[in-house]
Amino acid sequence: MKKENEEGDELMASNYIRFDWAMKRLLRNKANFAVLEGFLTTLLNEKIVIQKLLESESNQEDEFDKYNRVDMLAENSKGELILIEVQNNNEYAYFQRMLFGTSKLVTEYINRGEGYDKVRKVYSVNIVYFSLGSGKDIVYHGKTEFRGIHQGDVLELTPFQKQTFKVDSVSQLYPEYYILKVNDFNQVARSPLEEWIYYLNTGDIPDSATAPGLDEARQRLKLDKMTKEELNAYYRHLDNIVILRDNIYTERAEGRMEGRMEGHAEGLMEGRMEEKREMAHNMKSLNIPLDTISQITGLSIEEIKSL
Repeated sequence: MKKENEEGDELMASNYIRFDWAMKRLLRNKANFAVLEGFLTTLLNEKIVIQKLLESESNQEDEFDKYNRVDMLAENSKGELILIEVQNNNEYAYFQRMLFGTSKLVTEYINRGEGYDKVRKVYSVNIVYFSLGSGKDIVYHGKTEFRGIHQGDVLELTPFQKQTFKVDSVSQLYPEYYILKVNDFNQVARSPLEEWIYYLNTGDIPDSATAPGLDEARQRLKLDKMTKEELNAYYRHLDNIVILRDNIYTERAEGRMEGRMEGHAEGLMEGRMEEKREMAHNMKSLNIPLDTISQITGLSIEEIKSL
């Protein structure tokens, strides 16, 4: 439990507002778009300019909600949709929810009667504070491509399609997914993206960090700019996060203990079965009737024959 308490102390000690709270309260203001634009520019590796924020599925506004999911939907200068979601609570079906979110946006943001060429490009950016899936990296990117099952080639667009849709590959027409497993980052930040992940993880921005958007975050997301009421609500939010992480840690510890106990029990059972097989094998070599061996060892006659 010590690690979680240390994480809680780090959250409280930071001079800057956590990104999920900023998304709820501050980054929806056009004057603060530069912070979001810097983050998205760093992640997507292209210049992102936010035109406006759109309506999206809203999370609960109760500061006491310890699960406190936050999402934001932005439209960039190309007319593409970018769904940013922060999730603190462990959700086993999160992959499916990502799919549902992008599918819903594709269908919602096309007018009835428009052609399929008007389908909007969607980016799904997921900042998760729990262990999602099994992998060694901290940032994952998913996209759709069509690969030949015989030749192994990737299906490409025709020159006409490239000119019409203004993209170079089929995958650029489909939703793209980014997953940032920020809790797994525990090293020195050596790239702009890692500088952002460090901030997302700790709520702190080192003086040496130069990634796009972080300088704006330093100026606009400082705790000392919040009112007393906002600070109280913010600290309750941090308390809830620490409680949630403690719960997740406890669940994992209990799961590991149960796993060890189950493994020990299974090992004992397998050991007894091996003893019975060895006994049956020895009795069989002495030409003792199979039904007698079965009665003594509890093994079936078929099992004894196979020894």
